[in-house]
Amino acid sequence: MILTITRSMGIDVVHLSLPGPVIIVGAGPSGLAAAACLKDKGVPSIVLERANCIASLWQSRTYDRLRLHLPKKFCELPLMPFPEEFPTYPSKQQFLEYLEAYTKRFGINPVFEQEVESAEYDESAGWRVKTVGLKGEKMEYVCRWLIVATGENAEAVVPDIKGIKGFRGEVKHTSKYRSGSGFKGKKVLVVGCGNSGMEVSLDLCNHNAHPSLVVRDAVHVLPREVLGRSTFGLSMWLLKWLPIRLVDRFLLIMSWLIFGDTASFGLDRPRVGPLELKNKTGKTPVLDVGTLAKIKSGDIKIRPSIQSIVGDRSIRFVNGTIENFDAIILATGYKSNTPSWLKENVMFSEKDGMPRKPFPHGWKGECGLYSVGFTRRGLLGTSMDAKRVSEDIYKLWIAETRHLPMARGRSLALQQ
Repeated sequence: MILTITRSMGIDVVHLSLPGPVIIVGAGPSGLAAAACLKDKGVPSIVLERANCIASLWQSRTYDRLRLHLPKKFCELPLMPFPEEFPTYPSKQQFLEYLEAYTKRFGINPVFEQEVESAEYDESAGWRVKTVGLKGEKMEYVCRWLIVATGENAEAVVPDIKGIKGFRGEVKHTSKYRSGSGFKGKKVLVVGCGNSGMEVSLDLCNHNAHPSLVVRDAVHVLPREVLGRSTFGLSMWLLKWLPIRLVDRFLLIMSWLIFGDTASFGLDRPRVGPLELKNKTGKTPVLDVGTLAKIKSGDIKIRPSIQSIVGDRSIRFVNGTIENFDAIILATGYKSNTPSWLKENVMFSEKDGMPRKPFPHGWKGECGLYSVGFTRRGLLGTSMDAKRVSEDIYKLWIAETRHLPMARGRSLALQQ
């Protein structure tokens, strides 16, 4: 890779060999997948990461009992499967081991502790990516192609709950929750009934806490496996032969046979089927890992939306009831942070930081801008994006370097 470093107004400017290489923002699974696919095609890239490690979300902001919710074959990154000895649903630690091995295999060396402050297209130079280091040092990278791989879960979503500042118990987002071991005997209110909220409630219950789960909206809860096969895998197979509404009907019938009527214990289902709802809104159905049995038994209680905090430990719900709790866990999800640094509003929406075009068309923008991992389809969508993006950039890179054989040969040699 050919680099030229100059200094302008106190900032080191890194000019990457043009045409190419590629700047990838984010060293999570999406950024690693993009880098590996490009490396496989001989296209140089630099990965910029604000944290001091790869996959910082998985390493620093997930609870201990987390496992992949889908079978490993649907979660592997391009060009490298999971080890055969790994279980069907790898643990958090096993997934991190896989990512470390993936990074090593493809020789990916992210530049850590480089937070991107801005990325803006300059017609005369290409993409200008400005970063700030841990000690405040500033850098600017100039490149031909930019891949946004910061993902859908870059920043925690913390709701504004009336009176929350007066609550004297512990309040934390799931990004800071590790296990229920410190909540033994305590009454804990978990806000949010997605996969994280359900699983954290189960974890609290298993550590002898007394969790209640706030369910604000209708939610689809599906068994993780149906007829001995993963629900997701079976759904993907059925969709090859049947329309989505028939597959949804099958899933709901099987869920009723396994769980019974979930509305009878406080979990109303949306009118739209789980797969159709996922396609329309991106809202993922919950795959049950044992929480529903605890809800049925009363070990996990269902509560309506919070109206306000009315005392140092008292919470008023929208139905008028007031109950005391020792702690609140916010399982309220994450959001994209692209609007805070990416200076464009054509490809990405300023409202939610997601590509404006729906899947599967949101991976390519204008002027050499791409995205990986914004599909609302987990790691399977990440792999699809990484392959598309690398193939597209490779074609452009080959076309633009056709008349520069010496520069291209030198770049490839230095990359190896």
